[in-house]
Amino acid sequence: MDLDRAQLMRLYRTMRLIRRFEETVSGLFAEGHIPGFLHLYIGQEAVAAGICTQLDREDTITSTHRGHGHCIAKGADVRRMMAELFGKSTGCCRGKGGSMHVADVSLGILGANGIVGAGIPIAVGAALTAKIRGTGKIAVAFFGEGAAGTGYFHEGLNLAAVLKLPVVFVCESNQYAEFTPRSRHLPVETVASRASAYGFPGMTADGNDVLAVYYAFREAAARARGGEGPVLLECFTRRWSGHYEGDPQRYRPAGEVEEWRKDDPVASFAVRLRERHGIAAEEIEAVDSDVEREIAEAVRFAKESPLPDPSELLEHVYV
Repeated sequence: MDLDRAQLMRLYRTMRLIRRFEETVSGLFAEGHIPGFLHLYIGQEAVAAGICTQLDREDTITSTHRGHGHCIAKGADVRRMMAELFGKSTGCCRGKGGSMHVADVSLGILGANGIVGAGIPIAVGAALTAKIRGTGKIAVAFFGEGAAGTGYFHEGLNLAAVLKLPVVFVCESNQYAEFTPRSRHLPVETVASRASAYGFPGMTADGNDVLAVYYAFREAAARARGGEGPVLLECFTRRWSGHYEGDPQRYRPAGEVEEWRKDDPVASFAVRLRERHGIAAEEIEAVDSDVEREIAEAVRFAKESPLPDPSELLEHVYV
């Protein structure tokens, strides 16, 4: 263990911020404040935190339709993210992207994406840019195991291997591809095993353990930054919510989520901080209180922000 207290607390705060953002927007969606669809990241917080807290501002990420956690962990302003979900003009995409298309290029967030797997080739392009320019930066593509059956996945991995690009492909295996359990759509034991077909390493990590993710990604990122080419990192995690808010989840076995909640990645890390790293409960509670204030301010900001002016309808679109 070579992380200091500040680094450990940053990991915890990031996970707690993601969790409270998601729990809050779930309630706001149910009350009718948020339009469109909402796909929650609850249960997967350790993956985004363990990876994105190691990235520089100039490193780039591409995300998925379940992308709030990645964006928050990469440093997105939760006020502007909340406003974006509300469809307000102060949102990070001026209210035009919504939940599935949060982006902030200034932070290296090249966008969440409503198309399954579509972020993979974008990350490959960003990695190609980094290599050509010699920036020393890397790209990270987040996707679920369902995306591992798309053409984007195979084409992206192949091109990254051929060109030896500085990209880490992160598969968040959350046990479901939309409504289909992993056992019914994935013919291999691990997605990571597919990396060998393209001639680069495949790694796995316990996606419920933020430190396991942290160290696995550190190794993968070092390879990518060192000019050795891509890595495929598969993190085994769990999606507590439905595919979308309002999903009746009839495809789930009874009691599955209740069982998963016993191994809560956020709560278990808080226990670990107290019992193994000597961090007082009061310090953890102070972080929790600070997160609550930040989320409350984000909600206030979003509710009070104006809707986009109709005159902006055709701005920032390819027409």
